[in-house]
Amino acid sequence: MFFRKKEADAAPSVAPGAGTAGTVPVSMTVNGRAVSADIDPRTLLVQFIRENQRLTGTHVGCDTSQCGACVVHLDGRAAKSCTVLAATCDGAKITTIEGLAKDGKLHPMQEAFREHHGLQCGYCTPGMIMAAVDIVNRKGGNIDEATIRHELEGNICRCTGYHNIVAAIRAGAAAMGGMRQAAE
Repeated sequence: MFFRKKEADAAPSVAPGAGTAGTVPVSMTVNGRAVSADIDPRTLLVQFIRENQRLTGTHVGCDTSQCGACVVHLDGRAAKSCTVLAATCDGAKITTIEGLAKDGKLHPMQEAFREHHGLQCGYCTPGMIMAAVDIVNRKGGNIDEATIRHELEGNICRCTGYHNIVAAIRAGAAAMGGMRQAAE
């Protein structure tokens, strides 16, 4: 659980890169936007995303890297952001669930989750979608149910039983495949 500091307890603001005692400067691209900050070297990427960047779509579900609710794309590959120190991401390109939609239009995988009701409470959904996009990027648009279920082993949903999630990923994969063909 992350606790927010009270305004009075918060550290004074320092220009990024100035480095105060006990902090390290970090710069990265988050959802296409260059960001910099001086952070505690123990800051996890999920904390940086949620607390520093105020992008709360990336969830913390277990604090042990077992649930997958915190999956983001780190330099184009899925990563559990609760296992990565933000300081090690200096110069990296991070994409969160908020960065998938373009020009107000949902990403094909987001649309497939909506269309196929691949969610219930929605807590795992951002991590599931980010993992699903990575699966399709690695395995291609024509993936079977067994492959999807195997690839999702690191993502836990406590509500759905996975049936609709798998259906959504298959539909999203097909749509992403069609998107690639249209681009070529």
